[in-house]
Amino acid sequence: MRIVIALGGNALGNSPQEQLALVKKTAKAIVDIIDEGHEIIIAHGNGPQVGMINLAMEQVNMPFPECGAMSQGYIGYHLQNALKNELNERKSDRNVIALITQVEVDLKDQAFDHPTKPIGAFVSKEEAEVLSKQKGFTYIEDSGRGYRRVVASPKPIDIVEKKVIQDSIESGHIVISCGGGGIPVVNEAGKYRGVAAVIDKDFASSKLAELVDADMLCILTAVDYVSLHFNTAAQVDLKTITATRLRKHIQEGHFAKGSMLPKVEAALQFVTRKQARRAVIGNLEKALEAIKGNQGTIIINEEEEV
Repeated sequence: MRIVIALGGNALGNSPQEQLALVKKTAKAIVDIIDEGHEIIIAHGNGPQVGMINLAMEQVNMPFPECGAMSQGYIGYHLQNALKNELNERKSDRNVIALITQVEVDLKDQAFDHPTKPIGAFVSKEEAEVLSKQKGFTYIEDSGRGYRRVVASPKPIDIVEKKVIQDSIESGHIVISCGGGGIPVVNEAGKYRGVAAVIDKDFASSKLAELVDADMLCILTAVDYVSLHFNTAAQVDLKTITATRLRKHIQEGHFAKGSMLPKVEAALQFVTRKQARRAVIGNLEKALEAIKGNQGTIIINEEEEV
């Protein structure tokens, strides 16, 4: 089975040192899946990492797409290093490649009119006003902790390196791509240009899974299931659910915008584009069981009751 695995922040940590330790556990979970005979393509987030890089690079005015590329490079290096070491321990000669990936977005996407994704350091209201005038950035108050720059979070429409990804898969390599949702670029008369934006990694993973014709999209996070009334006495864990029912729960407002909502929306997008596809959202530490259907929330396209 061909599976796109989307790794959440819990797989990566908040610093290079923490990440190095965590990716060893992540690699073991992924290689367990490979050992079952599955074909794996890996995508990952970069929220803490790109914020850290952006903060470090503010003094030299490093453009945000370049900060995204830096995060892809060093996260990809950590993942491919840990995976290769784990494969070597198991006497496998498989190769791992991390691709710096550009993901196309549309400048007409309404997200560019309403930036919502916080990046970088907290500043005072006065500093935000000065920086806004000097650099043209948009700042918003964030959770009572100060003001932060926000950028757009447009939907992905294509992956520039999709042919390279496909060729690498067909050659038997384990591919890491679309890190942090990919570097956002727009196509202007056949020429790609980077833009200051953050593509949600779950939507990028869904687009990647669609383009490589994956059988399953596996979104790995820190919880066992998608739940209704999450973290309350009335919590209900969802096991297997149809796209129609899950869409109804979204309309009822059960899922948090910055947390579970993009995951369930990305899963829906994948399973509804083609019959016989499945998505699963589950815990990284139980990844193999999630893929076997024994853990996690399984989303199916069939319309019968489950």
